[in-house]
Amino acid sequence: MKQKLYILGLVTAIIILAGTIFKINHLAGAGKLLTVGFVMLILLFLPLAFRNIYRAEGTTKNMLLYIVSWITCFIVFTAMLFKIMHWPFAGIMMTIAIPFPYIVFLPVFLIITGRNKNFSIYNTVFVLMLLMLNSVFAGLLSLNVTRNRVNDSFNLSGNYTAAELVLDKIPSKSPDNPVVREINMVLSTVEKYRKLIMDHENISAGQWGKSPETILKPDIKGVAAKALLDSGDIPEGAELLKGLKKLITLLEFTPGYSELAKEAPRIFDIVSPNGNEADWYSWKFKENNLSWVLIYLDGLETNLKMIKATVK
Repeated sequence: MKQKLYILGLVTAIIILAGTIFKINHLAGAGKLLTVGFVMLILLFLPLAFRNIYRAEGTTKNMLLYIVSWITCFIVFTAMLFKIMHWPFAGIMMTIAIPFPYIVFLPVFLIITGRNKNFSIYNTVFVLMLLMLNSVFAGLLSLNVTRNRVNDSFNLSGNYTAAELVLDKIPSKSPDNPVVREINMVLSTVEKYRKLIMDHENISAGQWGKSPETILKPDIKGVAAKALLDSGDIPEGAELLKGLKKLITLLEFTPGYSELAKEAPRIFDIVSPNGNEADWYSWKFKENNLSWVLIYLDGLETNLKMIKATVK
């Protein structure tokens, strides 16, 4: 049994190591390797390892410790996997996973091992060091992944800005055209939102357009929602959503734009992951980071100008 356990542990470690190397070098298959490796670690190797140690002791007095140990590993490693893979609720899971070992595992460990007079204090110190290293690693993981996503957003911002410079050079269509008129109204709302958010955070348009990476606290959440709510736009983003839906309805009844109208909700990104319109406001402006809200507005502006350029 021990030999099989050692082989399983070695295979699991190799898969996770390979997935990590692939992830660092942005190679295909990294996500699958890490997912398989973590699943094997959490659901196969750790349960078998804890059971093997428990049976070797020949006593039931430490059963609670092994159960809590596995639950702690399950929560911590699952949260790390979600964060690495950018899956939904990763932030919430990391928030739970970082303090969990100290709140749940450590008290159980100290109480149970404290009853054993032969338990070495060095083992306790070793466990405390492991917990400390786990917290540092989890914190750095969160910061690193978030920073990478923010940097990707900044790159998108530059792409949208470059596209808009070209679109602005295209001769403007007749303002009497209903589609053009409605697009201009939505564009004014986009500009209004962007100004409200930037004024709220003391960010200039030039600063965001030329060097967005210099803005303060680009990953802070809730800023956009607060800025819009303070302006009386309740719920946050309601004016923009109303304008976009009105534009889509207009496109449906405009000859030659029916197919565009079908794809418009996806292009304008006005469908929340839950498909519930009531969730869209919170999803876009409350739960999103500051930089991603501004990126969304930049992208929406670019798409609207592209549609406007096609109007005959």
